[in-house]
Amino acid sequence: MSAINGIMHFNGEPIIREDCNCLMKSLSEYPSDSIDSWKEENIFLGCHAQWITPESINEQVPYYDYERQLTITLDAIIDNRDELFDRLQVNQEQRKLTPDSQLILLAYHKWGEEVPKHLNGDFAFMIWDAKKQKLFGARDFSGARTLYFYRNQSRFVFSTTIEPLLSLPYVPMKLNEEWLAEFLAIPTMVEAVDMFSTVYQTIQQVPPAHSITVVDGKVSLIRYSTIDIREKLKLKSNREYEEAFRHVLKEAVTARTRTHGEVGSHLSGGLDSGSVVSFAAKELQKKNKRLHTFSYIPENSFTDWTSKYYIADERPFIKETVNYVGNISDNYLSFEGKSPFTGVDSFLAIMEMPYKFFENTFWLKGVNEAASNQGIKVMLNGARGNHSISWGSITLTFDFYADLFKKLKWIQLLSELDSYCKNFNTGKKVMIPFVAKRAILSVFAKTDDQYKFPSFINPSLAKRTNVFERLEQYGLDINGGIKNLTKYRENYFKHLYVWNKSGVASTKLSLRYSLWDRDPTNDLNVIRFCLALPEEQYAKGGMGRSIIRRGMKNFLPDKVIMNQHRRGIQGADVIHRMSARWNSFIDELHEIANNQIVSEFINKRVFKESLSKMGTEHRPEIVFTDEFKILTRSLIVSRFIKRFD
Repeated sequence: MSAINGIMHFNGEPIIREDCNCLMKSLSEYPSDSIDSWKEENIFLGCHAQWITPESINEQVPYYDYERQLTITLDAIIDNRDELFDRLQVNQEQRKLTPDSQLILLAYHKWGEEVPKHLNGDFAFMIWDAKKQKLFGARDFSGARTLYFYRNQSRFVFSTTIEPLLSLPYVPMKLNEEWLAEFLAIPTMVEAVDMFSTVYQTIQQVPPAHSITVVDGKVSLIRYSTIDIREKLKLKSNREYEEAFRHVLKEAVTARTRTHGEVGSHLSGGLDSGSVVSFAAKELQKKNKRLHTFSYIPENSFTDWTSKYYIADERPFIKETVNYVGNISDNYLSFEGKSPFTGVDSFLAIMEMPYKFFENTFWLKGVNEAASNQGIKVMLNGARGNHSISWGSITLTFDFYADLFKKLKWIQLLSELDSYCKNFNTGKKVMIPFVAKRAILSVFAKTDDQYKFPSFINPSLAKRTNVFERLEQYGLDINGGIKNLTKYRENYFKHLYVWNKSGVASTKLSLRYSLWDRDPTNDLNVIRFCLALPEEQYAKGGMGRSIIRRGMKNFLPDKVIMNQHRRGIQGADVIHRMSARWNSFIDELHEIANNQIVSEFINKRVFKESLSKMGTEHRPEIVFTDEFKILTRSLIVSRFIKRFD
């Protein structure tokens, strides 16, 4: 894992040493195992390396291949090393000695600009091809690692993070109004839809699943990967689907446990992280290692105010998984006295841009810090699981039953209802009329009355940037609702903007704490497998998220697998944590309401209405309201734009 940077001059002028030093010095805030650079007349490559995998120890980056006249700097962990070695015909003795930098160069020498299509893992890299006088690079399919750049008529500069670019005297610091308009107008956690731009007008990024080529003063970006599954997987039995599910997930988990340090994992009381932990703990046992799990829990003084359906403290389910799986050292972190409000400035410094996941920041930062202190080098999670391995819900199950009803598949429907009634302790006399009504309504259903998130962008900014027209062109629903689950999921993996948020956060947190955040549920093979599954595999057996429940039988405890009645909830204690500084929070919101600069971006009327509706008392339930989202997002934007004063 590395923070990389570089400069290329188009006009043949030598690169000034001060510029190189400026770039490298800006990375000094991150811990490092080695710092190195490589320079010729008009090209400079730098690397601030953190050693994560066994092969990365003492790896020379940037690496210069004298024979092929190729130089690479990279921020990467490649997971399909064995496959690549076979295809490149590298002998067995050489494989353990070959780090990812040299492996990517070998692959580039064979496949040229097609090389990113052959790589599986998390990566961002840049290669200087001296023979072709070309700079070529790429970012992995989901953008797990970031790569920013600046260009003008005479030079091209790139970096893993934004701050090194802004440190250069010729890179102006200007706010990108179009990016900020998208941030404010989009109701979901997506920060922007234009993946080429950033919050800074002069700085762009290589989007997920894109390669970049710089030659003869021209910069071109090409999308090299699109997830588009046209044929469904056809296996002979449910058992075969379950076995295939376990195989592809286990392979993804195993590949991501490769490190010379300790392995950790986020662990909630649910299925996604539990499944990752189950396979990881067993794999590490073979290497005489223990898996370290990290679970966020509420403060000791917190009183649970949520309904019985929700679980604010997931320890009972987490401990079931820990005890059942074994080979786990479990950590429960309450972060006493920590609050997302008091940490806004420090998290803005980490992210280098406004963010929307206000409620989660203090524990995300805290977990990374605690894991780093225990020598964790790889931190697993199941963040993409809701859209891959555990896709589905009771709603999707009901849609499946309604579809069987409409197709007159009575025997299959009755069999599925038998399972559902057993799981939920109900009867067919209740369910058959319910399914029939749902089938009929699905034909005549209207979608006009769907939920709409209040728009709080300044109308003048929205008009000036044409933001709503632009969002519509990108296929993003500005209402914040989901009309059709199946279509939503199909589109989810086609749009680049769903990936970027997690990549930005994980890259910048990992650099700060010298550990690599890795998500097996985001593995390309896992995603393709899950998208290829027939939809009924997510609804069979009277269960929502059926494939993971069936597939993880005997790998997770029944209490976790069969839990369809209660759901873990993050953020229930946020208002409680903010209570000590609540008056300061309210005072700052009133200042924002009267701030003329902020009002150029935010609809003052909607902001004041939200502030009035929320009130001055710290009621715990307001954390999940639209008003709280509007106010906290406005607060974050307000703090960020102060950088431009």
